[in-house]
Amino acid sequence: MSKNLYIKTFGCQMNERDSEIIEQLLAQDGYVPTDSAVGADVVLINTCSIREKAEQKVFSLLGQLREEKTSNPNLLIGVTGCVAQQEGEHIRERMPHVDLIVGTQQIYQLPEMLDRLTQRVSVREIATDLEANFAIPPFQKLLINAPPSPAPHGFRRFVTIMQGCNNYCSYCVVPGTRGREISRPMADIVEEVEILASQGVKEITLLGQNVNSYGMTNKVAETEVGFAQLLRQVAAIKGLRRLRFTTSHPKDLSEPLMRCFAEIDILCPHFHLPVQSGSNAVLERMHRKYTVESYLDKVNRLRQLRPDIALATDIIVGFPGETEADFQATLDLLRTVRFHGSFSFKYSDRPHTRSADFADKIPEEVKSRRLQEYQTLQDDISLERNSESIGRKVEVMVESGDHTAYRGRTPINQVVHFAAEGQSFAPGDLARVTIDQAGKHSLKGRLSSDT
Repeated sequence: MSKNLYIKTFGCQMNERDSEIIEQLLAQDGYVPTDSAVGADVVLINTCSIREKAEQKVFSLLGQLREEKTSNPNLLIGVTGCVAQQEGEHIRERMPHVDLIVGTQQIYQLPEMLDRLTQRVSVREIATDLEANFAIPPFQKLLINAPPSPAPHGFRRFVTIMQGCNNYCSYCVVPGTRGREISRPMADIVEEVEILASQGVKEITLLGQNVNSYGMTNKVAETEVGFAQLLRQVAAIKGLRRLRFTTSHPKDLSEPLMRCFAEIDILCPHFHLPVQSGSNAVLERMHRKYTVESYLDKVNRLRQLRPDIALATDIIVGFPGETEADFQATLDLLRTVRFHGSFSFKYSDRPHTRSADFADKIPEEVKSRRLQEYQTLQDDISLERNSESIGRKVEVMVESGDHTAYRGRTPINQVVHFAAEGQSFAPGDLARVTIDQAGKHSLKGRLSSDT
């Protein structure tokens, strides 16, 4: 008998992939994904604690689920991910109706934990050890052989290649919520991608907290393999049309990896390279281990190797001690690099981080003003960047649509809406589109005659 499973995912692509893994694992026990907590047998909230706002949303949703639990006492409610790892039993102190708490490295225990709860063998379950079970062969083979999850875009999938982080940036919770770096064996990664490609997946995104350091520390692989070698192995898999990866730390961006953008045909020329600040003083307090000058050197080298590469970044404004001059340096960096896009945030204290104890905190109104100023400039530059595509023919991988209009993405990750003139496309198909209009966040075009 099938059971309804509702998963609400907060945060990054790593969490999206973890939710897919949970669906795969639980599908073997008869759990079927549903779009609503109403009527579900199990509700899992897969959480993110990188930003304070995301954590607040988690507890707000848990509060709302209290009523659902009252009307359906058999409903099982669980918290997984970074907030579960960070808060542990404290979640139940705030939300006694929560039945299970599962940390980032323990999601593979979910089938057994849920079985104990449904069989009334236990009344509460918690697992928050940071042992990296995802890399242990029995767990990995279980994942590879599990049925594919019903991902929203079946032609595009995420593949985790490593977990954890050894960089200990002063503001970041990841080492405490995801553990130290550990890399999956290349053979397991290649096998997983081969299976996905055989199922019709056209685009793969390789995931890790810092993919640039894949294979460098805490290796699981029997032989030393770097990220550039892994990219080349994955790119050679038959059936793939596009390859992406995220996220990268600038200090570990190597020449062999940069050359991949020039030498691997299916590697999309879109690179998310978080800089966080344009001030060396702020970068030092953040413990980022690079300077603005070294970052710009790598940007210049990337553009030498791949002139059409599109760069995106992360920015934190209002870091403790950030002066107006520091902030202006960040704006100067944006004007210099002219990123195609940015994920920008106001700094917020996170539990168990060094920066939470820093003095010279920036007033909220100053942070808000700086964020607005940064985002306004980025929007202007994004529009200018997108306008460069007007009149060009671009390759679009279709995501959705019908016989009259479709939506898809270019290799540099631009969203494109285009008229199809009666031609039919399925998700994952490639179309040649002539761009007619550009906005800050998307492009509009029409099907090219040579499609």
